[in-house]
Amino acid sequence: MKHTVLSVLFATAIAAPALAEDAVCYNCPPQWADWGAMLEAIEAETGVKMPQDNKNSGQTYAQLVAEQASPVADVAYYGVTTGIKAGKEGLVEPYKPTGFDDIPEGLKDPEGNWFAVHYGTIGFFVNVDALAGAPVPQCFADLTKPEYKGMVGYLDPSSAFVGYAGAVAVNLANGGNLTDFDPAIAYFKTLAENDPIVPKQTSFARVVSGEIPILFDYDFNAYRAKYEEDGNFEFVLPCEGSVRVPYVMSLVKNAPHAEAGKKALDFILSDAGQAIWTNAYLQPARPVELPAEIAAKFLPASDYARAAAVDYAAMEQAQAGFGERYLSEVK
Repeated sequence: MKHTVLSVLFATAIAAPALAEDAVCYNCPPQWADWGAMLEAIEAETGVKMPQDNKNSGQTYAQLVAEQASPVADVAYYGVTTGIKAGKEGLVEPYKPTGFDDIPEGLKDPEGNWFAVHYGTIGFFVNVDALAGAPVPQCFADLTKPEYKGMVGYLDPSSAFVGYAGAVAVNLANGGNLTDFDPAIAYFKTLAENDPIVPKQTSFARVVSGEIPILFDYDFNAYRAKYEEDGNFEFVLPCEGSVRVPYVMSLVKNAPHAEAGKKALDFILSDAGQAIWTNAYLQPARPVELPAEIAAKFLPASDYARAAAVDYAAMEQAQAGFGERYLSEVK
């Protein structure tokens, strides 16, 4: 069923409850996917206050494991493969927020251990003004050329989910599959000769500043910079193709503020919550119609035709092995 996405007007939002509640979200960084606006809206609409948190997916998983006997977090946000793994390891507990039934099959655990909240597509987030006259790269192969030496960044694929998603995209683009990562390893070895920058956490500000001229990242971050920051930014969907991947959330097992966490999750999947993702140039998990003014800011559908969905369970199965290979053979 289609839902019309309405603009979220904070000034006219329903009054926040008199008694505020606190909840802890792991991996809710304000500069990623416009979590800053989402956290503000959650507090305004539900009274649940959640502090910002700058972990990545791997760090979130490790923290949940370390704190399993005495959890600190109430909800967690991570790439789909990490969510699947957290469900398998019993780090989360089933919860089906309002709107859960509208999420397409394959993008949620049937029991509610994890569920998609939005999608992104991997490509190049480019600060055109920082390229020192080099052309905007159009393909993964371009990035190994001498003119991009020291200009390319990607998040550590052994830790950050977006880094692993980028590796999957590189691998598929070079003829690999989810059981054969040789092409990705070969590509990253070649790219290593071009002095790439490999941070562990979201690096939006470093691209905006020009410190990282080209970053493997999601379309939503590039569009945010293009339309909301001073500068000349572009999103490039590589000529060889790419992948679309969902980000998911879970209720933490034995969460100390479980009811507050549930309220936050309910809001995130509500019409109002999903609308916030669209305002941040994300595709919501529930099937919604993007506002025309937002849809017009995306690359043409013909470009997005090069971005494929994958078997996310198989992607999860391959993640640890690829991370080990990357650390031993590339890093």
